[in-house]
Amino acid sequence: MAEYVPFLDEDNITRKASATITGGQMVYISGDGTVAPTTGAVANWLGMAGFDAAVGDNVTIHTEDFPKATASGAITAGDALETAAAGKLAKHTLGTNDYLVVGYALNTVADGGTVRLKSIR
Repeated sequence: MAEYVPFLDEDNITRKASATITGGQMVYISGDGTVAPTTGAVANWLGMAGFDAAVGDNVTIHTEDFPKATASGAITAGDALETAAAGKLAKHTLGTNDYLVVGYALNTVADGGTVRLKSIR
């Protein structure tokens, strides 16, 4: 039988930045082997950038267990969350496009605050 090599190594993967990325931003698949900060609620989000990266730099993406992010708009503990512009997270209204849910808020924060979350991946 052929050897199987896992695609993910400990829930982290590396891709090239197609835009400037700040560590802690949510990123999405922007092209073949590239990622960029999310621009809104996207289904092809990949995870959270582990550090800052300039265009063309490699960046590590945490695909699971990212415990906090920047809030886009007010978020209440228990809210479902989705990706938002500038690599942030926003409240998701359950019942509409629920495949966009990234996780659930563990605290209540105002716009720009740090939301703690339980990611669902």
